[in-house]
Amino acid sequence: MIYKKIKDNIFYAGMNDKDRLIFDELIPLDKGTSYNSYIVLGSEKTAVIDTMYPKFTNEYIKSFDENGIKKVDYIIANHGEQDHSGSIPALLEKFPQAIVVTNAVCAGNLKEMLFIPPEKIKIIKNDEELSLGDKTLQFKISPGVHWPDTMFTYLKEDNIICTCDFLGAHFIFNDVFAVPSAELERSAKKYFAEIMMPFSFVCRKYVKQLKDLNVSMVLPSHGPIYNKPDYILNLYEDWAGEKGKNIVLLPYVSMYHSTKEMIDYLAKKLEDKGIPSIKYDMVDGNLGDLAIALVDGTTIVLGTSMVLAGPHPAAFNTVYLASVLKPKAKVASFIGSYGWGGNLFGKMTEMLAPLKLDIIEPILVKGKAKQEDYKKLDRMADEIYEKHRALELI
Repeated sequence: MIYKKIKDNIFYAGMNDKDRLIFDELIPLDKGTSYNSYIVLGSEKTAVIDTMYPKFTNEYIKSFDENGIKKVDYIIANHGEQDHSGSIPALLEKFPQAIVVTNAVCAGNLKEMLFIPPEKIKIIKNDEELSLGDKTLQFKISPGVHWPDTMFTYLKEDNIICTCDFLGAHFIFNDVFAVPSAELERSAKKYFAEIMMPFSFVCRKYVKQLKDLNVSMVLPSHGPIYNKPDYILNLYEDWAGEKGKNIVLLPYVSMYHSTKEMIDYLAKKLEDKGIPSIKYDMVDGNLGDLAIALVDGTTIVLGTSMVLAGPHPAAFNTVYLASVLKPKAKVASFIGSYGWGGNLFGKMTEMLAPLKLDIIEPILVKGKAKQEDYKKLDRMADEIYEKHRALELI
């Protein structure tokens, strides 16, 4: 357990979970994650902003005694998911006078998920304020980053904002204040890709809101505190922007190397034209790496082998992931190899339809690519080049 003063009478009370390998049974973690809770000691009242993942509830509750916290008047629930709200029942048991403060949508989730009694919940509206004496909490309901129940808690006098999942990172640390690094940026970008990218248009709205407030610190619920908020806000401004980069993403699965040979050939042709590509092995690759690549890629060309008259299941997984993460990609196509027949691209094209991508004519080969197939790959590289140039990426 880490307990550290952030500013006068504002404390971090969180935990590094170094052993967690996967999040939501979906997201591979590089080195675990962290769960952040914050304690605000006003001159009259004490508030806890977000709590703790249930696995660490006992240690979290003990830390209140260890650090001399004798009373809690308010438990602020910025979001109902249990990695933030899971210790609320235990905290209410320790401090029975406390009231849970949240918005109406989150209140419904807390009643259903954690059985919090309605009489223990105070429902607030957007921009409503709660006085702790010499400190004022203002609540900014912020649906879509990443649940409909999310809100931010703004400490007015200190110009500090607690953003729950928004601007977070699955990242462990000793010093709670962010130290810019390639490792932190990768973790924050992967977190954005997997959790926030489907709501990029909403992210742009809240980045602007925080910049307009000119906040002095951002306190997320995963990852370090940003005491120089422009670092993470500028990164989000880029990641959530509408325009991709001059990058082609080449995810592939290749049973007998025929598809991989075509992917390698296309990557070399694109490189010759000044277009970087990122190849991703859909069977052996890390899902987080694919998600990161989707943040920047303007074109996606997916390569797959045929399995039982259809695409390899790994290709379906990748197409589904792209369809739900809603990347900023504008162009797509498919490359594939088959042995005896079937429909290789039809279903995948249907799955990508909601993204409204400009689809380049796919290339389908029986067995290994022949001379005429490589000419088609040359034409595909030419077409990608022209589309990137039209998008002013080259």
